[in-house]
Amino acid sequence: MTDASVPSSGAPQEVLASLGELTRRVRAAQRATWFPLLLFGVLTLGGILVDRLTFRVETLTSCPAGPDRAGPALTTCTIAKHGSPLYWTAGIALVYAATAAFYVRRARARGVGSPVRPYVLTGVVIVALVAATMFWTGRHGMPHPGEPLDFWGLRLDPGAGTTRFLERLTGEAAAVGLPLLVLSWVERSRALLLFALAYLLLELVPISTGWAGLGGGSPWSGLPRLIVPGLFLLLGALGFALVQLPRRRDAS
Repeated sequence: MTDASVPSSGAPQEVLASLGELTRRVRAAQRATWFPLLLFGVLTLGGILVDRLTFRVETLTSCPAGPDRAGPALTTCTIAKHGSPLYWTAGIALVYAATAAFYVRRARARGVGSPVRPYVLTGVVIVALVAATMFWTGRHGMPHPGEPLDFWGLRLDPGAGTTRFLERLTGEAAAVGLPLLVLSWVERSRALLLFALAYLLLELVPISTGWAGLGGGSPWSGLPRLIVPGLFLLLGALGFALVQLPRRRDAS
């Protein structure tokens, strides 16, 4: 004979439902997607100014062969260069470091675990691979227009669609977009998954920039390439902040 009460048949379902609700609340409290999106948006828009400040024009003693010429011309020509690999490599690494510090500090203040480690580790590994690829490609100096592009020993035609796709992939698409996919998996966020896929689409699909009226010889030629993904990231940060910050206040 015992005095212990027997749980009703609905108790296990109630416990599971309570655990599921608790899990969803913890995940909602952990999310701070707006923070890395804000930093990446500012970094991308800052690249416009860096392109302007690093813009330079170089004169070549012989121009690369054109489509209607059998060999290189002997006349001089000029090419425009801009951008700083150091800015992007160091900037993206700092964004991941700041994101990790922000998530860990917030997790300690709120007493919940931080899911940011897979996201940061993925980002750091990809940034290292991208930096190594850029170093390998430019170890003998950046190739002139028309010269084959050395991609880890592969001599690629710079005008081929595959080469241009690899150039876009080994840029912000890999360093920003792919880790965002990991973060969407860690946070179980369908909204972030859709946002990351849309961002990758912006970076990987060639979009005409003729609407800006800026040619390759303009100091602001990098503006149409960077302003669209930069504003997209900032708008995403604003949208996620409007959704997540009220939840954070409710959870506290």
